[in-house]
Amino acid sequence: MPLQLPEGKRLAVSLSPDFDAQSVWIGTFRSTSQSNLSRGEFGAEVGAPRLLDTFERFGITTTWCIPTHTMQTFPHAVAAVVDRGHEIAAHGVYHEFVPKLELDEERRLMELQVHLHEELIGRRPRGYRSPALDVTDNTLAVLEEFGFDWDSSLMGRDFTPYHPRMVTTIDLEKGNSFGEPSPLLEFPVSWGLDDFPELELLKGSATQQSNETVLQRWKDAFDFAYERCPGGMMTWTLHPQTIGRGFNLLMLERFLHHVVGHDGVWFPTISEAADAWSDSPA
Repeated sequence: MPLQLPEGKRLAVSLSPDFDAQSVWIGTFRSTSQSNLSRGEFGAEVGAPRLLDTFERFGITTTWCIPTHTMQTFPHAVAAVVDRGHEIAAHGVYHEFVPKLELDEERRLMELQVHLHEELIGRRPRGYRSPALDVTDNTLAVLEEFGFDWDSSLMGRDFTPYHPRMVTTIDLEKGNSFGEPSPLLEFPVSWGLDDFPELELLKGSATQQSNETVLQRWKDAFDFAYERCPGGMMTWTLHPQTIGRGFNLLMLERFLHHVVGHDGVWFPTISEAADAWSDSPA
């Protein structure tokens, strides 16, 4: 496999939080409701510390994707993530809805977030996850222009990193055409391995799943990858304001007990996994 896991390891697992705080409500949902903003505050003041404590108890270091708005609004909460030794990846400026951005604005916001990472975190981000897990036709090229190593926004695989291709032509009668594979390494995500759409109850929506249903889906996904995809990697997308609620955190901890009960599970940061990748067959 191109992912060279440490000796004795069978499967890599990334529990990668998107620390959106208030920006998801402002940027994606276009809401300045004080009620919604308080949900983001909960994520910073309560959810993130709880999640950090859980990771520490299980000995897990991971990658937190953080909009620069969160860094500026809740600097103490982001400092705690850094102090615990976790990686910080780019996740937009204000959780902007990337597919609607014109190229000049996408490039401007990318430049701004890289600058703010250097100023506020002290280093450039190596990786990027698009807010709302969606991109433009230009996003991969913009990431390459700004020197990123990896992306984690797309869903073209499930348990294997890969070099993503953009669809360049959509033809309903002759089939679609692809561009060349990007030099960036893609760590694929999935809405089914994302807590927010499953567990975050939105006003007027009755789509919240039961914790037992979500837990079983996550365990089934892990069991499949562990048994049938040795040498692979799985990426979960967690949100402190969602998974940090007590009833959801207990579900996460039950899931982690299931995972660590299997031999040979590796919990790298995404950049550590990227460093373990080789484009040459093993």
